[in-house]
Amino acid sequence: MNNTRFATLIHILTLFAKHPDQWLSSDWIAASIHINPVTVRRELSTLQRLGWVKSKKGKEGGSRLAVSSEAISIADIYTAVKRSNVLGKRNPCSKATCSIGRQINAQLEKLYDETDRKVVEVLQQGSLKTFADQFH
Repeated sequence: MNNTRFATLIHILTLFAKHPDQWLSSDWIAASIHINPVTVRRELSTLQRLGWVKSKKGKEGGSRLAVSSEAISIADIYTAVKRSNVLGKRNPCSKATCSIGRQINAQLEKLYDETDRKVVEVLQQGSLKTFADQFH
Protein backbone atom coordinates (compact mmCIF):
# COMPACT_ATOMS: atom_id res chain seq x y z
CA MET A 1 0.00 0.00 0.00
CA ASN A 2 2.09 2.88 -1.26
CA ASN A 3 -0.45 5.66 -0.85
CA THR A 4 -1.86 7.88 1.86
CA ARG A 5 -5.36 6.39 2.15
CA PHE A 6 -4.65 4.68 5.47
CA ALA A 7 -3.22 7.89 6.93
CA THR A 8 -6.16 9.89 5.57
CA LEU A 9 -8.81 7.50 6.91
CA ILE A 10 -7.25 7.21 10.33
CA HIS A 11 -6.92 11.02 10.51
CA ILE A 12 -10.61 11.47 9.61
CA LEU A 13 -11.71 8.80 12.08
CA THR A 14 -9.49 10.23 14.82
CA LEU A 15 -11.10 13.65 14.35
CA PHE A 16 -14.52 12.02 14.74
CA ALA A 17 -13.37 10.10 17.81
CA LYS A 18 -12.07 13.30 19.43
CA HIS A 19 -15.27 15.23 18.57
CA PRO A 20 -17.98 12.58 19.05
CA ASP A 21 -20.90 14.98 19.53
CA GLN A 22 -20.09 17.33 16.65
CA TRP A 23 -21.02 17.17 12.98
CA LEU A 24 -17.72 17.86 11.20
CA SER A 25 -17.81 19.32 7.70
CA SER A 26 -15.66 17.92 4.92
CA ASP A 27 -14.12 21.39 4.52
CA TRP A 28 -13.13 21.46 8.20
CA ILE A 29 -11.70 17.94 8.02
CA ALA A 30 -9.82 18.77 4.80
CA ALA A 31 -8.27 21.83 6.44
CA SER A 32 -7.03 19.67 9.32
CA ILE A 33 -5.42 17.15 6.96
CA HIS A 34 -4.42 19.83 4.45
CA ILE A 35 -6.02 18.01 1.51
CA ASN A 36 -8.78 18.73 -0.98
CA PRO A 37 -12.33 18.45 0.45
CA VAL A 38 -13.26 16.26 -2.54
CA THR A 39 -10.77 13.67 -1.29
CA VAL A 40 -12.34 13.84 2.16
CA ARG A 41 -15.84 13.38 0.71
CA ARG A 42 -14.67 10.36 -1.29
CA GLU A 43 -13.23 8.78 1.86
CA LEU A 44 -16.35 9.68 3.84
CA SER A 45 -18.42 7.70 1.35
CA THR A 46 -16.14 4.70 1.99
CA LEU A 47 -16.63 5.12 5.73
CA GLN A 48 -20.41 5.40 5.28
CA ARG A 49 -20.50 2.18 3.23
CA LEU A 50 -18.66 0.46 6.07
CA GLY A 51 -21.29 1.78 8.50
CA TRP A 52 -18.72 3.62 10.59
CA VAL A 53 -19.83 7.17 9.74
CA LYS A 54 -23.16 8.89 9.31
CA SER A 55 -23.72 12.20 7.57
CA LYS A 56 -26.40 14.82 7.34
CA LYS A 57 -26.82 17.49 4.72
CA GLY A 58 -27.43 21.17 5.12
CA LYS A 59 -25.88 24.21 6.71
CA GLU A 60 -25.67 22.48 10.09
CA GLY A 61 -24.68 19.17 8.48
CA GLY A 62 -21.52 17.20 8.46
CA SER A 63 -20.39 13.75 9.46
CA ARG A 64 -19.58 11.87 12.65
CA LEU A 65 -19.05 8.36 13.92
CA ALA A 66 -22.02 6.01 13.68
CA VAL A 67 -20.34 3.43 15.94
CA SER A 68 -18.16 3.56 19.01
CA SER A 69 -14.50 4.29 18.40
CA GLU A 70 -13.82 1.13 20.43
CA ALA A 71 -15.65 -0.95 17.79
CA ILE A 72 -13.20 -0.06 15.00
CA SER A 73 -9.81 -1.73 15.12
CA ILE A 74 -6.75 -0.31 13.41
CA ALA A 75 -6.74 -3.57 11.41
CA ASP A 76 -10.28 -2.76 10.20
CA ILE A 77 -9.07 0.59 8.90
CA TYR A 78 -6.04 -0.99 7.24
CA THR A 79 -8.17 -3.68 5.60
CA ALA A 80 -10.63 -1.05 4.33
CA VAL A 81 -7.93 0.63 2.22
CA LYS A 82 -5.54 -2.25 1.50
CA ARG A 83 -5.08 -2.73 -2.23
CA SER A 84 -1.88 -4.79 -2.34
CA ASN A 85 0.36 -6.84 -0.11
CA VAL A 86 2.63 -5.09 2.36
CA LEU A 87 5.68 -6.27 0.43
CA GLY A 88 4.26 -5.29 -2.95
CA LYS A 89 3.43 -7.36 -5.99
CA ARG A 90 5.07 -10.36 -7.53
CA ASN A 91 7.05 -10.09 -10.74
CA PRO A 92 4.82 -11.43 -13.54
CA CYS A 93 7.78 -11.73 -15.93
CA SER A 94 9.69 -14.52 -14.21
CA LYS A 95 11.36 -16.80 -16.72
CA ALA A 96 9.68 -20.24 -16.81
CA THR A 97 12.87 -21.95 -17.99
CA CYS A 98 14.77 -20.74 -14.92
CA SER A 99 14.58 -23.05 -11.88
CA ILE A 100 14.10 -20.02 -9.62
CA GLY A 101 11.76 -18.20 -12.01
CA ARG A 102 9.42 -21.19 -12.19
CA GLN A 103 8.95 -21.26 -8.43
CA ILE A 104 9.61 -17.83 -7.06
CA ASN A 105 6.11 -16.37 -7.36
CA ALA A 106 4.53 -19.27 -5.46
CA GLN A 107 7.11 -18.81 -2.69
CA LEU A 108 6.62 -15.04 -2.70
CA GLU A 109 2.85 -15.46 -2.37
CA LYS A 110 3.40 -17.52 0.79
CA LEU A 111 5.75 -14.84 2.16
CA TYR A 112 3.34 -12.03 1.24
CA ASP A 113 0.37 -13.81 2.82
CA GLU A 114 2.27 -14.50 6.03
CA THR A 115 3.53 -10.92 6.26
CA ASP A 116 0.04 -9.53 5.71
CA ARG A 117 -1.37 -11.86 8.39
CA LYS A 118 1.26 -10.64 10.86
CA VAL A 119 0.53 -6.98 10.08
CA VAL A 120 -3.19 -7.51 10.63
CA GLU A 121 -2.51 -9.41 13.88
CA VAL A 122 -0.50 -6.48 15.24
CA LEU A 123 -3.01 -3.87 14.08
CA GLN A 124 -5.90 -5.89 15.54
CA GLN A 125 -4.51 -5.16 19.00
CA GLY A 126 -5.39 -1.47 18.80
CA SER A 127 -8.69 0.32 18.42
CA LEU A 128 -9.53 3.71 17.00
CA LYS A 129 -10.26 4.81 20.57
CA THR A 130 -6.81 3.72 21.76
CA PHE A 131 -5.20 5.53 18.85
CA ALA A 132 -7.29 8.70 19.34
CA ASP A 133 -6.60 8.77 23.08
CA GLN A 134 -2.97 9.63 22.30
CA PHE A 135 -4.05 13.12 21.20
CA HIS A 136 -4.85 15.75 23.81
